[in-house]
Amino acid sequence: MTEGAMLAPQATPTLSPDRVTTVLRILVLSTFVVLLNETIMVNAIPRLMREFEVTAAAAGWLSTAFMLTMAVVIPVTGWFLQRVTTRTAFTLAMALFLAGTALAAAAPAFPVLLAARVIQASGTAVMMPLLMTTLMTLVPPHDRGRVMGNITLVISVAPALGPAVSGVLLQLGSWRLLFLAVLPIAGAMALFGRSRLVNIGEPQAGPIDWLSVPLAAAGFGALVYGLSELGAGDAARATVPPEATTLAGAVLIALFVWRQLALQRSSTPLLDLRALTFRHFSVALGLMCLSFMALMGAFILLPIYLQEVCGLTSLQTGLLLIPGGLTMGLLGPQVGKLYDRIGAPRLVVPGAALTALCLALFALTSEETSPWVVLALHVALSAGMAFVFTPVFTSGLAVLPPHLYPHGSAILGSLQQVAAAAGTALVISVMTGRAATAAADGADATGALATGITWGFGVGAALGVVAVLVALLVRTPPVAQPPAEPQTQDEDGTPTKTAPTPS
Repeated sequence: MTEGAMLAPQATPTLSPDRVTTVLRILVLSTFVVLLNETIMVNAIPRLMREFEVTAAAAGWLSTAFMLTMAVVIPVTGWFLQRVTTRTAFTLAMALFLAGTALAAAAPAFPVLLAARVIQASGTAVMMPLLMTTLMTLVPPHDRGRVMGNITLVISVAPALGPAVSGVLLQLGSWRLLFLAVLPIAGAMALFGRSRLVNIGEPQAGPIDWLSVPLAAAGFGALVYGLSELGAGDAARATVPPEATTLAGAVLIALFVWRQLALQRSSTPLLDLRALTFRHFSVALGLMCLSFMALMGAFILLPIYLQEVCGLTSLQTGLLLIPGGLTMGLLGPQVGKLYDRIGAPRLVVPGAALTALCLALFALTSEETSPWVVLALHVALSAGMAFVFTPVFTSGLAVLPPHLYPHGSAILGSLQQVAAAAGTALVISVMTGRAATAAADGADATGALATGITWGFGVGAALGVVAVLVALLVRTPPVAQPPAEPQTQDEDGTPTKTAPTPS
């Protein structure tokens, strides 16, 4: 099936300007809240280890379980979002997040806290594809870059603020404040969103293939878990080697793909892989995966470098990394406007090149490097990523026909998790191996670790160079216009009137 065969001339779906603004504002602010919580646990790990008397490996599961849950739930959202109303999907996502947050705040034991993080992640996994799908449905093609840029601001700033916010709250009192502070904000957003959100389109009734669900859950879960465990300090002592878990996950995903391809010919797939037949989407997906591998590898190495080599505290580290996140977020709207004017290639190629250059310069750092140099490099790295992510997400999804928006968003979200885990595993494995070699050659502990981190950044730079080559293939695709306006409904089911969205 070719792109041209799928993209018949269509008209842009429009909604009244006030409705568009309200819907997107609700979803963006709610997404900010749930994403802030994703990284808010970073600085609490040592305190939780003492309070619950658990090991560092066990405490690390508070982050690993969140990532695993995202990887398991997101593949199902492509099917789910087509079969429920917008308000139902939003209500479920926020209800899960609120339930998990309340349970975490009151957790009497570590297993309860871990379960709470899983529940939180389930809500987050629904919110992200819901936001992307709604944006692509409501916003006309000529304005998508600007709107996606504003969304990039929120998506970038929230995770960057997480460690700093947690550092401040932990200075004020118990780790439970991390959840008690978020709870009223999330509750207010849920109530406001429930009262003001409108339904976009009509749910499409259809069966679910129950064999695909466990294949997706087990496959993506095992792959992400296996990758996250590769290179861990206790990987050699694991009951099941992470290599075996990773291989099992890859096999299960292959079976899942085979099942979806079979269902595309005769029934309704859980995740419609026909999105991958669009060249622009596949290239954007490849660039996104490479960029996330390099970025997540760098983000894992930087705190280790700043705290263990440079001697900064966790709060100082969080504060030092905030400017980079703010830079990426604040550049997002400007990059989005440029995308609407000049397209993707002129933004993506320089952005990928700047990213690769910064990662190469990180590989030259040492024990003597000033934290201010690290700050400048991190800001430049974040700027490069801003010029990559907004055009990649916008141009990749823009080429898909409307019925594939939920599936395209789910594919992007699923592979984001896999790429993040793969990038983390790769740089940690290299760092650990090279640090051990340096120690065996007589280096002290700090020097050995610095050597390992340098090699880890070198791997990130190599990934960055490959990303530059893929960026050269990015094009701004011709975007068709959908023929009919989406049916929108108020709370009582009454269709709302639509009006053209101003450019």
